[in-house]
Amino acid sequence: MSASESSDLSLDFLRVVEQAAIACAHTMGQGDRRNSDRVAVEAMRAVLDTVRIDGTVVIGEGERDEAPMLYIGEKVGVPHAKGATTGVAGLPAIDIAVDPLEGTNLCALGENNAIAVLAAATRGGLLHAPDVYMEKLVVGPSSKGKVSLDAPVSENLKAIATSLDRAIKDLVIVVLDRPRHEQLIADIRATGARIRLIGDGDLSAGITAAVAGSGVHAVMGTGGAPEGVLTAAAMRCLHGEIYARLVITKPEHEERARAMGITDMRRIYTSRDLAPGDSIIFAATGVTDGTLMKGVRFFGDGIRTSSVIMQTRPHRIRFVDSIHVQNDGKTVIRF
Repeated sequence: MSASESSDLSLDFLRVVEQAAIACAHTMGQGDRRNSDRVAVEAMRAVLDTVRIDGTVVIGEGERDEAPMLYIGEKVGVPHAKGATTGVAGLPAIDIAVDPLEGTNLCALGENNAIAVLAAATRGGLLHAPDVYMEKLVVGPSSKGKVSLDAPVSENLKAIATSLDRAIKDLVIVVLDRPRHEQLIADIRATGARIRLIGDGDLSAGITAAVAGSGVHAVMGTGGAPEGVLTAAAMRCLHGEIYARLVITKPEHEERARAMGITDMRRIYTSRDLAPGDSIIFAATGVTDGTLMKGVRFFGDGIRTSSVIMQTRPHRIRFVDSIHVQNDGKTVIRF
């Protein structure tokens, strides 16, 4: 994917996440997480099949027999759309990682930080990660290379504080509110650092950790491996870092990992390992209000979305506020 192709595709992928966000925003607060996920997937697939790529989903919602989810191995893009007559000759071969609705429960309950997310890279540019848990430590650019997944919590927080020229008590660490993090939470509190516990959405939190002024200085804990790959794609664009290791607790987990080409179950991955492609595109649209993006807003016959689109080639980060206007000549735009 050349720089010009990357630039062109970024706007196509922006359309993909915008339409997925709009679709599930219609279900916000209705308490039906399955329906929220379903409409996001269907909208994302429909728009992906209008993009001129030979795409393969490498991080998806499920396996082939669980359709209508965007399953691992699914082919997307114009040549693969239903009834397509166009071939793949000359079209870029792109690997796609998707989370059509990151924070399904957040959307269903009308809570903050639900987003629609997509990452793309040239073929082989995203790790085929099994759907298991992953230990994660996400930090911003200034703390990159100064922390370790195997270091005690107190040492990592001291290193982060030093890199930011602030006291440990002024740090804010995001942790998923789960029973498995009881000891981690206790260790963080023992240092005097502050904690922001979240119910879902560690991918969204990981992005904020790499953005100065967000009020988040690190994300710690165990979450999904697929979300780890998406976070890595964002870190490649933001110059932040993720340190991650698969949590293999069952023989079937190891079998699945080996089937995807993973042989070292104790390996610590960085963003370059999880998203090694030279040309990375990361796109996200807010479904509900969050730290970096507002949620979808409906007004009259129009819709307003807030998105971020990031690239490594050319290296560019754009925040995009879009107003989707009905062609009736009556829609009033207000700022």
